Amino acid sequence: MSLIEKIPSLTDEEVINLLANARRLQAEGDEKQQARASELIGPLEEAADQRRTARLAATQAKRAARRPKAQVVA
Repeated sequence: MSLIEKIPSLTDEEVINLLANARRLQAEGDEKQQARASELIGPLEEAADQRRTARLAATQAKRAARRPKAQVVA
């Protein structure tokens, strides 16, 4: 199983750490490391963005559930 295939099973923290490492290797690694990092960055960025969006949506839903309901005046 490739690392790209494992991304869905990684925790949010693991995705963020792996993305940071891939960016570092893309800038500072040898040719082989740079090539591998370049392959990973796109899928990792997509996964990080999806997870961030899901966390924001969950937070907004939780806040909305805590708000008092508006009273309808007839």
